[in-house]
Amino acid sequence: MGIQLIGLSHAKQKLQRSLSARITSLLAMSGTNNVPKGHVAVYVGETYQRKRFVIPISYLNHPLFQSLLNLAEEEFGFDHPMGGLTIPCTEDYFTTLASILNGS
Repeated sequence: MGIQLIGLSHAKQKLQRSLSARITSLLAMSGTNNVPKGHVAVYVGETYQRKRFVIPISYLNHPLFQSLLNLAEEEFGFDHPMGGLTIPCTEDYFTTLASILNGS
């Protein structure tokens, strides 16, 4: 009986390590763990070929960025196809806006 419990305990530890490693690898593949504190990842583009940008959260309060958020809300609601915040504008427009916000 004691041997079976020890074996069960070892099996449980192995399973926990295996699941932990699996979760870590999934997070690494999804890119969610490489967003610095104080930033948020957004997906930008008008087609399904969207590009991922990491921006400071301070941008979210700026009136120019708020207009993009309103567009995203109108187009997607809360169901974003990329699984994250999707901004429906061209990459050129977004990079121009980001450079303006970075300077202000």
